[in-house]
Amino acid sequence: MPLNVTQKLIKDHLMSGEMIAGTEIGLRIDQTLTQDATGTMVMLELEAMGLDYAKTEASAQYVDHNLIQVDSKNPDDHLFLQSATRRFGLYYSRPGNGVSHPVHMQRLAKPGKTLLGSDSHTCANGCMGMLAMGAGGIDVAMAIAGEPFYVKMPKVWGVKLTGELPEWVSAKDVIFELLKRHDVKGGVGKVIEYHGEGLKSLSAMDRHVIANMGAELGATGTVFPSDGEIKRFLKEQDREKDWVEIKADRGAAYDVEEEINLSELEPLIAKPSSPGNVVPVREIAGEPIYQSYVGSSANPGYRDFAIAAEIVKGKQVADGISFDINPTSRQMLTDLVNEGHIANLLQSGARLHQAGCNGCIGMGQAPATGRNSLRTTPRNFPGRSGTKEDSVFLCSPETAAASALTGVITDPRTLNVDYPKIKDPRKPTIDMNLLDSPLDPEQARQVELYKGPNIASIPEMDELPDQLELPVLLKMGDNISTDEILAGGARVLPFRSNLPEISKFTFEIVDESYYERSMAVRGQGGHAIIGGFNYGQGSSREHAALAPRFLGMRVALVKDFARIHWQNLVNFGILPLTFRDEDDYSKLKQGDVLELTDLRNKIQQGNEFNISIKGKNKSIAVQHALSGRQVEMMLKGGLINWVRERQNAAKS
Repeated sequence: MPLNVTQKLIKDHLMSGEMIAGTEIGLRIDQTLTQDATGTMVMLELEAMGLDYAKTEASAQYVDHNLIQVDSKNPDDHLFLQSATRRFGLYYSRPGNGVSHPVHMQRLAKPGKTLLGSDSHTCANGCMGMLAMGAGGIDVAMAIAGEPFYVKMPKVWGVKLTGELPEWVSAKDVIFELLKRHDVKGGVGKVIEYHGEGLKSLSAMDRHVIANMGAELGATGTVFPSDGEIKRFLKEQDREKDWVEIKADRGAAYDVEEEINLSELEPLIAKPSSPGNVVPVREIAGEPIYQSYVGSSANPGYRDFAIAAEIVKGKQVADGISFDINPTSRQMLTDLVNEGHIANLLQSGARLHQAGCNGCIGMGQAPATGRNSLRTTPRNFPGRSGTKEDSVFLCSPETAAASALTGVITDPRTLNVDYPKIKDPRKPTIDMNLLDSPLDPEQARQVELYKGPNIASIPEMDELPDQLELPVLLKMGDNISTDEILAGGARVLPFRSNLPEISKFTFEIVDESYYERSMAVRGQGGHAIIGGFNYGQGSSREHAALAPRFLGMRVALVKDFARIHWQNLVNFGILPLTFRDEDDYSKLKQGDVLELTDLRNKIQQGNEFNISIKGKNKSIAVQHALSGRQVEMMLKGGLINWVRERQNAAKS
């Protein structure tokens, strides 16, 4: 039977289950990626598991999110991460080396391999002919320890690309086109696989841009073939020996099929406050802006910065505009300096920041209140920028640079200048100076972990009770993101290794009283929340499940879940339920009390049962999507307890 690229990758790594869409499969993981906003918890989990040495082919810890050092919290945690990577046999990418996804692509990604990362944009490395997926930190910790990664077998969504991008249109507009057609839920339960003649005109980094924002469609992953372009990229990185060809077989089929004619695309933009709120730039041209921002893992390539530099070369940005340049890797920054592009940007009035995620995760560059910010980042969820009531638009580097010159949102085609032709550096920089290689096992065993005062162990979590009376503390609408559940940014993320402290920020964007109200009922059995469609979209940060669990959340009842957050809830013992009849959502309100009886037996006997609304003589039919393995985890109170019990049984 002819196989597509996704099917080949899954078949080669299948450890359990069958390749039937919607059923649970276990996959062997070759590589892992962690970043500092999630990695501290992963390293604490590895310590709790008693891991001796990483079982993967390559695992890397990047420091790219928490770079602002306003006090000792971030630098202390950086030292902890460095000591942990030395102890457990991981690569360590130091502060300033760059954003995890492009650096991993440059230095470690290999066609044909699986990559699991505790960052939702890990899917970006699917551009290399890999099966690259985001997951919660504890799933990545398990993979580092040699355990399979369990996921529902996805459908494969084949997107055939034809034609060639016109001038002033770039890779960002390709993924915007899919978001315009399908919004932020379009990829749920699917891997997006690109194929067709249109691939010939897309560079490896163009493909990275497209693959990166598959996360914004809710996709399990994004896959490109490993072809001559990937071979060229690896040769440029002095890694040609890592290349293997991986293409779909002739006659391979897809579960869902779609076509995009690149020649017909135009500059697109996502309006506040969702990546799926996409319209042509020309429709909102003229809107004034305060900030124009180029960078992030969603536009990390050399050409993305070089094209902006060439557009503003010899010109000045508009008066009062903050034109922010966030390089994505030290290696790429060196090339941009050598080719004169950084000088052109600075002379135009741009502000140059260090290589890292920076403003993408709310670490600096927050926009002014009531002003529009134009960004090449992947997300514009409410408050993500660091400004509570922000107004963030997502766009391509071409649109960002053109708008910086005019001071208003501008269709770059209207600049009336020639479209710059960007040439790659004659000899690209290869820089391993800030990427420390793993120690050998004997050396690693001599390393002691460094723990600063901000690191707190994960509290014990109790088993799932058989009877629960849970007040509904929040009722929310559709598309609640993990940024709204637990914000990122410079104010919150420094507490990432201190669960009691970071929990104080939980749901503050939705309801500032949530923390106090949850603490008031925490010792009385906990609470529940109600949500709409696509609950938990966005970041993979497991703190968005850990913090609510710490505050007593036992049940999340919604219309449906985003994949990674659903898995994180299961991992930490919060029961994720959906309405059997979505109309029942309207029967519940904040303040209602849910009664769950004989709960342990019910979730084992089937996936549907009823819960009552106390004092109202009403019941709601609900369902769960847990596998048998996940039911066991839920009964134990989460994955940590489940693993600990297995280890104790093995020792006895």
